[in-house]
Amino acid sequence: MVRTRTKTAGKIVALTAASALVLSACGGGGTASTEAAPVATDRDIELSLVWWGDDDRASRYEEAVALFEEKHPNIDVQTQFQAWDDYWTARSTEAAGQTLPDVLQMDLAYINQYASNNQLLDLSNQVGVNLETGDFDEAVLASGSVDGGQYGIPTSTNTLGMVHNDDLLDEVGIDPPKEGLTWDEYDAWLREVSEAGADSDPQIYGGTDYTGALWMFIQWLVQQGRTAFAEDGTPAFEKADLVAWAERTQPLRDDGVFFPVERSKQVEPLTGLQVNQAATELVWDNMMAGYAAGAGTENLDLLPLPTGPEGSAQFWKPSMLLSSSATTQEPDAAATLIDFLVNDPEVGKIFGTSKGVPAVPAQKDAMEIDDGSIDDKIVTYEDEMADRVTEDTPLPVEGYGVVEAEFKRLGEELAYGNITPEEFADQWFQSAESTLGGE
Repeated sequence: MVRTRTKTAGKIVALTAASALVLSACGGGGTASTEAAPVATDRDIELSLVWWGDDDRASRYEEAVALFEEKHPNIDVQTQFQAWDDYWTARSTEAAGQTLPDVLQMDLAYINQYASNNQLLDLSNQVGVNLETGDFDEAVLASGSVDGGQYGIPTSTNTLGMVHNDDLLDEVGIDPPKEGLTWDEYDAWLREVSEAGADSDPQIYGGTDYTGALWMFIQWLVQQGRTAFAEDGTPAFEKADLVAWAERTQPLRDDGVFFPVERSKQVEPLTGLQVNQAATELVWDNMMAGYAAGAGTENLDLLPLPTGPEGSAQFWKPSMLLSSSATTQEPDAAATLIDFLVNDPEVGKIFGTSKGVPAVPAQKDAMEIDDGSIDDKIVTYEDEMADRVTEDTPLPVEGYGVVEAEFKRLGEELAYGNITPEEFADQWFQSAESTLGGE
């Protein structure tokens, strides 16, 4: 179904793409100037800005854009947003035609792919001219770097965590999980909650099946002292590692401990926790605000992930980045808009933690946070995690977005019982061999 909303003042349009094209493997080539200059103020400029998200994120972007246009009256910003899947379908179509927007919200899963295909602008020469990056943590900023070029600027940070719904735990009479649980201890706790919630109406489960999340598997590998991908982009782990990952949770699927996959498909885009049937979910911390809104309660909290042989071994990941098209006709103005969105304190106040904790101190300090609020819990969690985040961000390789989607699809097939852990590993490696590390 096509969904369109227009607003004269805000210039906002939400679309569902009608068709998909494969992301062009050809280099897009950049027509933008290679030398940065201060953004022009003596002529009218029009920029396009796109992002994925919902109406709440759209209203925040529109407020931020209006503020930008007040400060830059000669720049008019045309805005558009879509849901996640539709967003990448639309970007793929534009990339094939070399018509990507001037500024686009980018995800770590896709930045290598778009940058390697010469479809993003290298922002390096804009630094110190129209774009300031001095207040960024070096490791966080490096997540937007590909082959020495700066192709994305992080807007905010997050790390993985365990969201738990204390309303549901109170209902079944089980204490929240303790910090420092191993994966096996967490699985045992999930079983205890699901057994206690079996008579609830609707039934309450300990949590959702985390097996089909590629980032979760990568985190598990890191906790084993392993890496996910080799320098050539191919998997740095064996099929046996993936089989072990899927097998370790098979008893939970067999015994109905996880929130059922059939039910999870029925409630999409919500999740088991958001419909008040799963007491925990392992997710990126910035998603907690949306989880609270969906569940209709702020009685949620965050804990670190279960631990492995190397402890927590967690890492920061930008919740999203901002990039510019390699074919933009206004590279200086595009860099100026990106700079405003990632550095201006008022923008930090507008977005709060809705995109994650702002990546620069000026925006973080500008947030208006009530004690005990969801925003407060997310910021507190990241502050407390600073000493636990000991690993570099595992940067996704070219083609990561494709194999991540296949990992999720196979995880669902595993949950339905249509494939075995061995078939899960075999089929994913077939996808990886045809997608990763190719010429």
